Amino acid sequence: MKAAVVCANEDVRYQEVEEPGVLPGTVKVKVRVSGICGSDVPRVLHNGVHFYPIVLGHEFSGDVVEVGEGVKRVREGDRVSGAPLLPCMRCEECQRGDFSLCRNYSFIGSRQQGSNAEYVVIPEQNAVVFDESISYEQGAMFEPAAVALHGVLQNDYKGGGCVAVLGGGTIGAFTMQWAGIFGARKTVVFDISPERLELSRRLGADEVVNTSSEDYMEKAMELTGGRGFDYVFETAGQTATMYMAYRLAGNHSRICFIGTPHEPLAFSPELWEQMNRKEFRMTGSWMSYSAPFPGQEWTLTAHYFASGQLKFDEGLIGRRMKMSQAQEAFQLFKVPGAVKGKILLVNEETDV
Repeated sequence: MKAAVVCANEDVRYQEVEEPGVLPGTVKVKVRVSGICGSDVPRVLHNGVHFYPIVLGHEFSGDVVEVGEGVKRVREGDRVSGAPLLPCMRCEECQRGDFSLCRNYSFIGSRQQGSNAEYVVIPEQNAVVFDESISYEQGAMFEPAAVALHGVLQNDYKGGGCVAVLGGGTIGAFTMQWAGIFGARKTVVFDISPERLELSRRLGADEVVNTSSEDYMEKAMELTGGRGFDYVFETAGQTATMYMAYRLAGNHSRICFIGTPHEPLAFSPELWEQMNRKEFRMTGSWMSYSAPFPGQEWTLTAHYFASGQLKFDEGLIGRRMKMSQAQEAFQLFKVPGAVKGKILLVNEETDV
């Protein structure tokens, strides 16, 4: 089969590789669409892979073309999205259902061959079947949607409150929608990009705030009657938005950091005192799994995409490129402002 193989740093080649075969308990998926995750970028551009050569790709959808011995739930012809985590199911964390915290996990498209190829073989339990009304492009967005939902659940979220989402990218857009689906009184998205703020409005945000404005904090407080927000979700992984979360939080609020920072954080005594005085609770969120594996994060994504309540918008897609153009796709990330939205790698003859 053909695959986009990372052969060395900044060297992705579309070439022939051995086609994987099914094993007992696994299914073979003809990949239709595979998205480039932000975590894939340093793997290609900054020597971030575990080994060479490797086929990346962990946000994908396709059709089941073959099932292995013992497979009962998934059938040939099913449309599926793939949950990429491969937990050991034996460690203490797995036994508790905390699969995201598994000590001995593997991962499709990172620690073993992934979906930037014509075919990928995955365990049956990792195949999330979705309705034919859901496009392959939406199917490739299951993973970021599930990441967003995991953060919402991790924050002990309950409806009825005011929700701030810091960052209007893919994860932020889905986080805002989940908060609304589960009964937020008001959802507000914060970003510096007018395009992302407009996308947030189309996807259902009640209000948006451009943080490049000098008086954005005053506007934000006005939206809550001066109380601050009941729930704050940081999805951008930026130092500025992490500080912002402390200021936007109301008394006894809950803050969840979904975004991953890449620079050191240092809090001033005044900023740290925000936590003491407001007595808010703060947590992190990692990946997208719960019991029974892969969890309600994935099954609810399939349900709400099919119902139309979880919306999909063209603005979530930055570019569609052929799988054979993977090298060019990753090079775009070296150009500031060149990538706006998710880059989707599409296999030949795929009707998206």
